[in-house]
Amino acid sequence: MRSADTFRRAGLALQETRQLRLRRDRTRRLFSSLKSKLAESSSDTIREEVRRRYGATARGESSCADECCTSTSSDVLGYSARDSAFAPEAANLGLGCGNPLAIASLERGQTVLDLGSGAGFDCFLAARAVGPTGKVIGVDMTPEMLTKARENAKKNGFDNVEFRLGEIEALPVANESVHVIISNCVINLSPQKERVFLEAFRVLKTGGRLAVADIVATAPLPEEVKGDWAAYTGCMAGASEIDELEKMLRNAGFDRIKIAPKDTSRSFIREWLPGKQVEEYLVSATIEATKPL
Repeated sequence: MRSADTFRRAGLALQETRQLRLRRDRTRRLFSSLKSKLAESSSDTIREEVRRRYGATARGESSCADECCTSTSSDVLGYSARDSAFAPEAANLGLGCGNPLAIASLERGQTVLDLGSGAGFDCFLAARAVGPTGKVIGVDMTPEMLTKARENAKKNGFDNVEFRLGEIEALPVANESVHVIISNCVINLSPQKERVFLEAFRVLKTGGRLAVADIVATAPLPEEVKGDWAAYTGCMAGASEIDELEKMLRNAGFDRIKIAPKDTSRSFIREWLPGKQVEEYLVSATIEATKPL
């Protein structure tokens, strides 16, 4: 007899296939509008353009697109040589802006959720921290990234890591089921950040923590950057200012909010959009918050 887990996995696979078909149809309808002005684009249009860019990256077609490159080496982002050696090489695409695990304080047996897990780099490092009695769930909206992450997990024997297809504004995760949420340079890509934080609050257990590395704006972005599709998909044009992020987190219900900008990050952000001086407006930061007891 087939186990309940087998049926569950088969059901999830069927659901993902249906979602992919619907997404392809939606992409065809939206693609013609992607050349419109960014400020006039719908959330669906923005999301599809982000998915297109990172799908290409996962396929190995390019780590840089539209004259915009955000690939940064892991040591610059704060990972140790041991971290890089532990995680599968194919999982490290250099798409982050920091190291969320440095502030996550993970413990054995915890359940961890990674928002926008990509090829799985941070998930595999989290799996090491929580051990075999813990669990790590990666959620990503890009099918190509999901395929790559699952291949990495299977080839390298990560039995306590699971990757799910979904959008971070509507997480495929049960209420109050997660101890810690991590994310690395992803929330800035969402056109609906308020929903992201509301969803994060929903799935966290009471006392659970948000530990994120992301790009924040330290000053209003120039219109030239705000309206640039490459700057948006490259984790720049969608960055929120710090006080705005604090307000969204408080409105979602979080407390003990701490946003710590990393001025040294301006050196690598400068390389993301050469000649545009984006480092004068943007910085990587760690973002921490707690779901109150």
